[in-house]
Amino acid sequence: MKKLAEEFKTFIMRGNVMDLAVGVIIGGAFQSIINSLVNDIIMPIISLITGGIDFSNWFIQLSGDQKFSTLAAAQDAGVAVFGYGNFITAVINFLIMALVIFALVKAMNRLAAIGHHEEEKENAPTTKKCPFCQSDIDIRATRCPHCTSEITD
Repeated sequence: MKKLAEEFKTFIMRGNVMDLAVGVIIGGAFQSIINSLVNDIIMPIISLITGGIDFSNWFIQLSGDQKFSTLAAAQDAGVAVFGYGNFITAVINFLIMALVIFALVKAMNRLAAIGHHEEEKENAPTTKKCPFCQSDIDIRATRCPHCTSEITD
C-alpha cells in the first residue's frame, strides 16, 4: 500500500499533471467568461437583430396536452421537452470559445516567432566561402578580397 501511495505521489507531482490541473481550472474560469459574453452581450444583440428571438425558449414539447410558453415552465411542470434552443446557444458558445482560443494561440505563436527570428539572426552565418579560391569572406561581399573574383550568389 505504501508503494502505491508513493507511485501516486510521483504521478501527481509530475509537471505535466500540474500543468493540466492549472489548465482545467483556468479553462473553467474562462468558460464562465465566455458564457457571460454569449448570454449577456452576444445573444441580446442577436435577439435585437432577429426581432426579439430568444433561443433559450425554443423547444419542442414531447409530452402532455397543456402548452407552455417558456422552456422553464414546461420543465417545472415535468413535461418532456426537446430544448434545441439551448443547443443553439451551446454551439454559439463553442464557436466563440474556439475563436478566442484561436486568436490567443495565433498571438502566442507570433510572440514566439519574434524571439525565434532574433535567435536565428544571432546564429546566422557571417561568412561564406568564395566559390573560386575557397577563402572565407564576408557574407555581404560581392567580390573576393583574396582572388578578386566577382561573387554572384
